[in-house]
Amino acid sequence: MTTNFVEELKWRGMLHDIMPGTEDQLAKARTTGYIGFDPTADSLHIGSLIPIIILMHFQKAGHKPIALVGGATGMIGDPSGKSAERNLLDESTLNKNIAGVKAQLERFLDFDGTAENAAELVNNYDWMKKFSLIDFVRDIGKHLTVNYMMAKDSVKKRVSGEGEGMSFTEFTYQLFQGYDFLHLYENKDCKLQMGGSDQWGNITTGTELVRRKAQGKAYALTCPLITKADGSKFGKSEGGNIWLDKNRTSVYKFYQYWLNSSDADSIDFIKKFTFLSKATIETLVTEHAEAPHLRLLQKTLAKEVTILVHSQEDYDNAVKASNILFGKSTAEDLKSLDAQTFLDVFSGVPQAEVSKVHVENGIEIVAAFAENGFLKSNGEVRRALKENSISVNKEKVSDGFVITANDLIANTYVLLQRGKKSYFLLKVV
Repeated sequence: MTTNFVEELKWRGMLHDIMPGTEDQLAKARTTGYIGFDPTADSLHIGSLIPIIILMHFQKAGHKPIALVGGATGMIGDPSGKSAERNLLDESTLNKNIAGVKAQLERFLDFDGTAENAAELVNNYDWMKKFSLIDFVRDIGKHLTVNYMMAKDSVKKRVSGEGEGMSFTEFTYQLFQGYDFLHLYENKDCKLQMGGSDQWGNITTGTELVRRKAQGKAYALTCPLITKADGSKFGKSEGGNIWLDKNRTSVYKFYQYWLNSSDADSIDFIKKFTFLSKATIETLVTEHAEAPHLRLLQKTLAKEVTILVHSQEDYDNAVKASNILFGKSTAEDLKSLDAQTFLDVFSGVPQAEVSKVHVENGIEIVAAFAENGFLKSNGEVRRALKENSISVNKEKVSDGFVITANDLIANTYVLLQRGKKSYFLLKVV
């Protein structure tokens, strides 16, 4: 083994519960372990990054990771941490989601079939679809008592009055997840299930099922749920979830999410969300404390996670987009941005619409500012021009300048500016 998996998780603050004997099992032999991913959307969000990174650490330590996509359990809905029942997905939506999640997981794990610890992707629908209710109840349900299932926190909270109670559908979820572990134990020699701390009940149902049905020994390990120092919810922004799919959350917004971490959060996040060594992180923390205004921790965190999830090129473009707001850019930099990133950078900036014909004929700079309400009058625009405080696409212009189609960003926008901080957009329609 190249690294001690459990020790790696411990110093990074990524270990919550661990079943006795787990560390001994991992020390003595290459072990197959799995984590389940819920296909509630066609993309994972950053809340899924911790389980992904745990599987990456697991593989780096020489063990064999299995990523399970819950095609069957996704039809039921996990009650863990929920106070109300979820809407169930139809099969076509579920299949679309599974394909999207699988494609993302393949970016992070090594699925090279020639390696002894090559990762595997499995879908529990493949083994659940042929199971009749009678067979499942007879072969699996009889091994766990209702008393055992009722003792789980995810069940107790709902049954005791939190929310609207619990349907039989959700009550059976832990049996389904437990059977996944049994199936993988029997067919893939999988001895370990991992997940978030809210999954401990479901995971230990699986270890119990392995013990009772297969007379085997299985293990469990969980990581803490991510919380932010200020109490706000991790992984959320004003626009909702921060997704791993750049078409749902642009790389610029993704980069900015990490860049805007507080000092306290960035110390925690850089351990959990990057693969930087302990020594490197300790040095970064020390240097950051000496000059916190430079935001070294946040910049390093944002860089590492953006490259991990997207690419070096995407990271470079996100930095370039970020620099646009601080004057370190040219018209060419602006024109290299796609429309979504451009709008992300200048979200909230007032806009006015102009016709395409108007731009093709040329818009004189005074008219561009005054007629669209950005400045109050022609006189005010001319005074600003004399002060050399008017820019088009970040470049200073003088009286007489004419905006044409050559000035369009993403074939749609022109960025007007007075001084350093007052921006306006012309949108061509």
